[in-house]
Amino acid sequence: MHLIITDIRMAHSRVLRLGWWHGLAAVVACVLLGAGLMWLGLQAVGTPGDSGARVLVSWPTPDRLLERQERAARASIDAMARKVGALQARLMQLESLDERVRGLAGLPVMKWESRPGQGGVLLDERPLSMQEFEGILNDLGAQLDARHDRMVAIESRLVDQQARTRLVPSNLPVMGHPVGSSYGTRIDPINGHAARHTGLDFPAPTGTTIAAAAGGVVVTQEFHKEYGNMIEISHGDGLITRYAHASKVFVKKGDLVRQGQKIAAVGSSGRVTGPHLHFEVLKDGMWQNPGDFLFAGRGKAPVRMVAAREHKVEPSQQ
Repeated sequence: MHLIITDIRMAHSRVLRLGWWHGLAAVVACVLLGAGLMWLGLQAVGTPGDSGARVLVSWPTPDRLLERQERAARASIDAMARKVGALQARLMQLESLDERVRGLAGLPVMKWESRPGQGGVLLDERPLSMQEFEGILNDLGAQLDARHDRMVAIESRLVDQQARTRLVPSNLPVMGHPVGSSYGTRIDPINGHAARHTGLDFPAPTGTTIAAAAGGVVVTQEFHKEYGNMIEISHGDGLITRYAHASKVFVKKGDLVRQGQKIAAVGSSGRVTGPHLHFEVLKDGMWQNPGDFLFAGRGKAPVRMVAAREHKVEPSQQ
């Protein structure tokens, strides 16, 4: 094979004679060059951290593009599903909190509808964008959080009020039995003289349950010659209730009792004419009318004969 080489002006020319071995050498060189370029490309693709430029660039096929779009859509759907699940959990907490708050406030429990009725005229209809949908979910979550915080604050206040109420002697110590003697001046049933009655009497058969009028701590449990088997419960802030003439006592000094708890049984111990509970309320050592506590808000109260002055009392004075 002859190869003629000439310049641009065709003034000079040169003839090269190429044999078959020259062609073979050129083919081998091209093959080696291609193999080298391929090896460099694979090295560049296999080490993404290299600072050098990649030699080979792989163009995604339509199938790969579709697969990437499906993965992106699935990731967005999964993220939305997690947000919806979190909102459902917050809604369940809010429903439970609503039941507790309504119970504390004495209100009927509401039945939550799973899908409340909605409707209206359809105008300017268009699909929601992903950004709009995420914004709606975020706003709904913020509203649920704010309502939950408000309900927690209301529940805390109601619990505090309820706890304070249970420390006030408002529970009848003997249920189902009317008051026998009122608070105030009366004719003493034993000697027939006018005398001050410092509490309320609840006549009842021996063994009838005596319940704590309020929660508190037992500060006295003893036998007194006039009060008989006697219990005193402190409710804090200088408020004490006294239970006298019991046949049996079921608590001791230092015990913590709750409102309505059985603490003793009606009896006729001490200075009495028959079985009954003598119940007193003292504030800072001063006698108070127990009816003002027991019958407040009940629409009735025992009538006392003559209003007695508040007076500091010791058990030995009864």
